[in-house]
Amino acid sequence: MATLILRQQSLFWARGASRRCFSAVASHGDMVLSHPSSVDHYESSVRGRIVCITSGKGGVGKTTSAASFAFGLASRGHKTCVVDFDIGLRNLDIHLGMERRVIFDFVNVLLGECTLNQALIKDKREPMMSMLAASQTRDKESLTVDGVEKVLADLSQQFDFVVLDSPAGIESGARHAMYFADDAVIVTNPELSSCRDADKMVGFISSRSRRAEMGENEAKPVTQTLLITRYDPVRAEAEESLAIADIEELLGLPVVGVIPESKSILTCTNLGQPVITLGEEDQAAGAYSDMVDRFLGEKKELRYVTPEPVSFFKRIFG
Repeated sequence: MATLILRQQSLFWARGASRRCFSAVASHGDMVLSHPSSVDHYESSVRGRIVCITSGKGGVGKTTSAASFAFGLASRGHKTCVVDFDIGLRNLDIHLGMERRVIFDFVNVLLGECTLNQALIKDKREPMMSMLAASQTRDKESLTVDGVEKVLADLSQQFDFVVLDSPAGIESGARHAMYFADDAVIVTNPELSSCRDADKMVGFISSRSRRAEMGENEAKPVTQTLLITRYDPVRAEAEESLAIADIEELLGLPVVGVIPESKSILTCTNLGQPVITLGEEDQAAGAYSDMVDRFLGEKKELRYVTPEPVSFFKRIFG
């Protein structure tokens, strides 16, 4: 499988007008959101970091991951806001158990129908975490570069981390989420089609983010890492799915986490609680906790990535 290395593909910007709009922001002298270099040194950071959770393919676990990642940051003492960018198809509120508490949303803030603080919902379990919900009824074209920049600028003054739950692909919500990112976590499943689409996102972020437009002389590139979800080491060993080494070689990104296949993920979604809240006794929760620690700079070995040994009695009786 390792021989199936994909070359990064050149990406076509969907609309010429959108391209001019995004490029204009980078060349503007007085940026609303502070210069990217202002957060590249943690000790002298003047605003919170903007972290985009994204993927090329839908259904790989972005929202599940964004909820647990944001909760993990907050539980470690970092004031965190997680923002749903999937305008018209929001789900983040369900994953966090906040669906009945949404009164105002992202688009309401953009249109001046409420203040940002009115739209923010604080998590009942973790007071260091808040959520900004997406609109269920508006169109994705409600997003504008200037409007998104202003909201992110305000959030980054209030929070240490602003986690953006991006929709899949390169439509409007995803483009706006990725454009202002300081860090990007690319989520993929261990299958070829998912990795191929993830490869497109790597190229997109590398060439179409605000940091990319500024150039390396003005700003460091977006820090990109890889999160592998629904990983089954037994299937990988049997070559029924891609192994971690294959995915790393395919995409050329460091792995920040590997989340094992787990029934508890669906259970948590239905209960409205982040998977990470299950604690170390659950493998998926433990893997998400490790992922947060690695993102924050701690070195940790990957867990749950090799098949568990089969006992003698299980081999005999099945």
